[in-house]
Amino acid sequence: MKLNKRLLIAIGAMVESLLFLPLVAQTYSFDGRDKSAIQVAQTDNYTQERGYGYDFQQLVGEAKAHQNGTFRLSDDLFYFSVSVPDGNYKVTITVGSKKRRAHTTVRAESRRLFVQDAETKKGEFKTYTFVVNKRNTVIQLPDGKTDRVRIKKREETKLNWDDKLTIEVNGNAPAVSSIAIEPAPHVPTLWLCGNSTVVDQDYEPWASWGQMITRWFTEQVAVSNYAESGETATSFIAAGRLKKIVSVMKPGDYIFMEFGHNDQKEKRAGSGAFYNYAYALKQFVDEARSKGVTPIFVTPTQRRSFDGNGKILDTHANYPDAMRWVAKDLEVQLIDLHAMTRVFYETLGVEDSKRAFVHYPSRTFPGQLKAFEDNTHFNPYGAFEISKMVVEGIKSLQLPLVQHLRDDYRTFAPSAPDDWRIFHWNVSPFTDTIKPDGN
Repeated sequence: MKLNKRLLIAIGAMVESLLFLPLVAQTYSFDGRDKSAIQVAQTDNYTQERGYGYDFQQLVGEAKAHQNGTFRLSDDLFYFSVSVPDGNYKVTITVGSKKRRAHTTVRAESRRLFVQDAETKKGEFKTYTFVVNKRNTVIQLPDGKTDRVRIKKREETKLNWDDKLTIEVNGNAPAVSSIAIEPAPHVPTLWLCGNSTVVDQDYEPWASWGQMITRWFTEQVAVSNYAESGETATSFIAAGRLKKIVSVMKPGDYIFMEFGHNDQKEKRAGSGAFYNYAYALKQFVDEARSKGVTPIFVTPTQRRSFDGNGKILDTHANYPDAMRWVAKDLEVQLIDLHAMTRVFYETLGVEDSKRAFVHYPSRTFPGQLKAFEDNTHFNPYGAFEISKMVVEGIKSLQLPLVQHLRDDYRTFAPSAPDDWRIFHWNVSPFTDTIKPDGN
């Protein structure tokens, strides 16, 4: 039987995936406790040939050389990468040490938070399980051909877009005993679409709610964040981001869309809240529903812009209303972050609301010669709080996702936020003094 070229390409892609896809959990042991696992030596740096190992050690060393009084890195911080194809992976990580007390935080890929401030006594071990979505830019098309997401120049170094699944082990005194990784192809995926207020920010001190919401779900849910700084609903589609999502989404998934910040600045012919913006939102809905996926709209977060009476000024023109209008017309459920963040900022007040944004004196971070005064982009505390607002929105809509919230999630209200003074965040070694695109 003679195979045509398209079929050969499709078979080749399938075989390549099978060759690299672990069929059972592969465990990596860091302290020798699990004798049946791959023993990771201190000298096992990541190489493509090995397929696993310690990663970014030189960059971590350089960052430690630039520490100051406020930017302090953990002595035991490390990155560990494993080469895997695109997909969802269940990660089971055991933290703790036979020799000392430990305090461990675990993030993955581009600073997605999964394990927060895990405390263990000497000789105590705790195990956590979560799902990490790993992706690259390749789009597999139904006809066997491929396309690529047209990512921006700065995204070329993002951990989200490479061929590795990367774990960041951080904390005051982090300790990891073992990491097990296995495919999790059947869990529902929550696809995130949006701009710099949603994106997985790689660099301190920037952060967004999309990389914090992973903290609140069990291993029964995957979160895949395709948002990018500076994107509009139309540019997101034009870059092939939605095309990539549609190529891998499955029935039972969810797609969340938060746009509006940058869309309102579009001045091309045909631009406008009830024109190209509304039309683009309809495209997201149509594509999602064609694949049996539930679309959810998320209105844009407010900017930190106060009037003389300490009340938030609306700065998004009629874009939030346009999203609400499309939601009503197409019967799409909606989470109103525009309303919730207003309450949040006004509750904090004019001055303390700065604590949720990138407002820092000069020289707080390496290479930062000028003060940060950004009233659009969040710091880790602000992103963490807004992720809870999204969860509350999920609860108010009674989405089935609520059954997969972790046991330690507590009901949250924007009118009673967590105290910023006691919020704890171990900084990562990657920093940037240039604020993300969009405003």
